[in-house]
Amino acid sequence: MKSITIKGSERESVGKVATKALRNAGLVPCVLYGGNQAVHFSAEVMAFRSLVYTPNAHTVEIDLGNGKSFNAVLQDIQVHPVSDKILHIDFFQLFDDKEITIEVPVKIVGKSKGVMAGGDLRLNTRKLKVKALPKNLPDFIEADITPLDMGNKLYVTKVASPDYKIMHPDNTVICQVKISRAAMKAAQEAAKAAKAPVKGKKK
Repeated sequence: MKSITIKGSERESVGKVATKALRNAGLVPCVLYGGNQAVHFSAEVMAFRSLVYTPNAHTVEIDLGNGKSFNAVLQDIQVHPVSDKILHIDFFQLFDDKEITIEVPVKIVGKSKGVMAGGDLRLNTRKLKVKALPKNLPDFIEADITPLDMGNKLYVTKVASPDYKIMHPDNTVICQVKISRAAMKAAQEAAKAAKAPVKGKKK
């Protein structure tokens, strides 16, 4: 999985007054969990653009500029309900020998026979939760829709991999090809035409 670097500064004051002062200065208060003790730090709002405002999944290298550096994943984010301004971010530290659970985007590939025949492709889930060692985390999960005919569904069992475990029930549907209104109308008209008596034919 691709990684982005966020440069920040460790902070000692974690009270409401200090937190408000950070936000007023254009900084985002953050906490890193998962290690021996929580690490409190802050970083500029713009540092999170490539992490937060994207459908892609990333791991993060947190560089605190004092010789301390941590590998992590975004765990939780709080935003202002009106302005959407980032208020606080929680990270979880990664370790090479410990599995981590993270949501990974689904990438649709291939051309479905059902879609080419007039069906509608419906994407049921845009992300899947997977569990793996950090080195095995995928950038995305590729879902090949080529075999899907009209009315078919693609289940998570079709995108299984030995590198990671999918944390969803086997009957979870990634996408499906539904019969479009146009295709359904054409089928109904064809059925009516087949049943209609041919003119001039004796009974």
